[in-house]
Amino acid sequence: MSTTAIQNETFSNLLNDLQLTGYTPSDSAQLLLDTEARYIKDLKINVSNAINNTQQLTKKEAVLLALAVAVNEKYEPLKTSFTQIAREEGATEAELAEVIAATSLMNVNNVFYRFRHFLNKDGYNNMPAGIKMSIMMNPVLGKEFFELLSLVVSSINGCEMCVASHEQSVLQHGSSESRVFEAVKTGAIIKGLITVLA
Repeated sequence: MSTTAIQNETFSNLLNDLQLTGYTPSDSAQLLLDTEARYIKDLKINVSNAINNTQQLTKKEAVLLALAVAVNEKYEPLKTSFTQIAREEGATEAELAEVIAATSLMNVNNVFYRFRHFLNKDGYNNMPAGIKMSIMMNPVLGKEFFELLSLVVSSINGCEMCVASHEQSVLQHGSSESRVFEAVKTGAIIKGLITVLA
């Protein structure tokens, strides 16, 4: 089998695993398919490991984190497929809705707290944020996983204050550094997947 045929089969298997039917390769994906078999193989392995072979996350948790990244990056094809896979793994409509709400809230907080952090002025730091965050008080997903999801989205959005705050909160709610590490790695891999697919 030729190198091109192998990489096309690998990519097709990746799309099948993600339930991405009818996907037309982006210019980036097509260039990789035409020239670089090694990265397509790496991408498939990384995505499969992030979703199916995590030691610290259930498949449902991994897919919900992947969904949060797809929502955050506004990539509709993966939002649709990860929503379907999450349902197959037992996610409720309330849990799916909370992933969207949490991702939205983190986008609010990430922008706001990056602003405070970048300027680091007492005037701004001492003003009440005035951002309603009642969803964080009693989340459907459970406090530990809600904080873990918030940490992943904050990591992707590059908010140092939010990352530090949510990492501390996750650990206080009984998580472990290895679970945090696995979750952030999952988010990073899905972000990389979207970079190729979009």
